Amino acid sequence: MNHSAELQAALDAAEQAAAIARSLYQHNIEVRFKADKSPVTEADVRCELAIRQIIETRFPSHGFYGEETGTHNVDAENVWLVDPIDGTKAFVREYAMFSTQIALLRRGEIVLGVSSAPIYGELAYAERGRGAYLNGKPISVSEVCSIEAAALSSGNMKSLATGPKWGNYGAMIARLSRIRGYGDFLHYHLLASGKVDAVIETDINILDIAACVAIVNEAGGRCTQLDGAPITLDSTTVLASNGFMHQPVLTALG
Repeated sequence: MNHSAELQAALDAAEQAAAIARSLYQHNIEVRFKADKSPVTEADVRCELAIRQIIETRFPSHGFYGEETGTHNVDAENVWLVDPIDGTKAFVREYAMFSTQIALLRRGEIVLGVSSAPIYGELAYAERGRGAYLNGKPISVSEVCSIEAAALSSGNMKSLATGPKWGNYGAMIARLSRIRGYGDFLHYHLLASGKVDAVIETDINILDIAACVAIVNEAGGRCTQLDGAPITLDSTTVLASNGFMHQPVLTALG
């Protein structure tokens, strides 16, 4: 695959972030807490600064929306969405379930995504019309088309557990072939690779999922909010699937 300038920039930025994350991982670094009580570390900030420098040097007219350093020119035609360490709690507790998420939003649509999990050892990426890849190999979703045959992974379920769909979710679980909670980047990588068939998450923000949305879509899948509406910058829920499972899950949730 010949990479576009944008994808190459995202891959280079992810590589820089990976080097920083590796250098600080399991080094008992200081943890601070933001106003929303979420943790932030030196790794989060340094990774985002490195990513931002590459993006802004190569594409000075593009906008930037980062988890740690904020927004710049977000009304531009092209806006980069960056979560430098998605899974800071995992990073702090020294297990490998964290990643760097870099996506490009063009005229309101996610067209490119890089999901880099350097300690876990996976790098997934995709660009619209050019396929999805995991560790350099092309990937695609499964063809499972019934709830009874499906494997579903879920995460961040607190708001669903306190809402009106919880009973329907439980009834659907009883019908599934397999239910897991791989979480974070991993269940999207598994979905895009055909190893699970659907993913449900609540209590998320767009920076958590934008890159993985690009990867799942380009692998042949589908991503919406949990009510079936399109993914937007304001989305807090996601249903990602192989496409075949999308309507059955929406129907089961009611």
